[in-house]
Amino acid sequence: MQLDVVSDTICPWCYIGKRRLDKARQARRDFTVDIRWRPFQLDPEIPADGLDRKIYLQRKFGDSGRSKAIYEALVEAGVEEGIEFQFDRIEKTPNTLDSHRLIRWSESAGCQDSVVSLLFEAYFELGQDIGDKDVLESIAREAGMDTAIVHDLLASESDLDLVRREDKLARTMGISGVPTFLFNQKYVLVGAQDPEALIHMYDRVTALAQEDAAS
Repeated sequence: MQLDVVSDTICPWCYIGKRRLDKARQARRDFTVDIRWRPFQLDPEIPADGLDRKIYLQRKFGDSGRSKAIYEALVEAGVEEGIEFQFDRIEKTPNTLDSHRLIRWSESAGCQDSVVSLLFEAYFELGQDIGDKDVLESIAREAGMDTAIVHDLLASESDLDLVRREDKLARTMGISGVPTFLFNQKYVLVGAQDPEALIHMYDRVTALAQEDAAS
């Protein structure tokens, strides 16, 4: 079964959603899916070299205390999934185009799941700038990718337009929030769903596919 996960690398709920997806796969050995991570930019207007975190938060939430309450809730949710969110370490909110390019290339290298996890960890737990090409190369190296190739690709405009088109396609499909889980390109779950909800959808889609094959 194909499972497309539409997400952004600076989306904390996407990190939580990935951990819950991992739990679903561990809980049910027959939860066998071909996972493909698809790009979505929460804020495509962020400059190529990123935006100071304080300016970004002020632009997004204003001067109210709303952001503090939201991030406190995220920290609590993260603890349940074994994530140590360190929002105070984040100095810059990056443009995520390059991180999405790296995810795309990691699919052909057979390490996409690892790269996605490392990107989330680098940004949310270590406070690293995942818009920085050196950071991306380091993540590629840790995942086992050919860093010489990644270096050359990042220095070029390779797949930039393709990532932008995929982002636009997601919006055309009506996706406005992430993570979004798309099963067999037909059935959708939106949000950082609990493992039980993901398993239930998997079973439902499996049953529908079997019915279609029998008819």
